[in-house]
Formats: sequence, C-alpha cells, structure tokens
Amino acid sequence: MGIFHHFMNLKAVYIHWGWFQISITNLLVILFMLVLFGLALVLPFPGNKKGKDQK
Repeated sequence: MGIFHHFMNLKAVYIHWGWFQISITNLLVILFMLVLFGLALVLPFPGNKKGKDQK
C-alpha cells in the first residue's frame, strides 16, 4: 500500500469562489484535458501531408 494508501486518505483541498466550488485535483484534470484538446486542434495529423506524386 505505502504511499498510495497515505495519499488516498488525505482530505481534498477545495477552491471556493462564490457559488462555485471545485477540488484542486478535479481542476487540474479539467485543465489538462483542455490543453490536450487544444493541442489536438493545433497539431497536424500524422501522415496527412500530400507529396508531389500523390493526389
């Protein structure tokens, strides 16, 4: 069990702003998903380049 057992028993830390409340862990996951989505929109799809001999 070790470190995971200790980590899972800690209290969650929440950010409270008006009526909005979210845990820091969930906020980090949401931000990571938004960054990943943004990268998927910006980065080119591999193998999508057309050469001179391809139509």
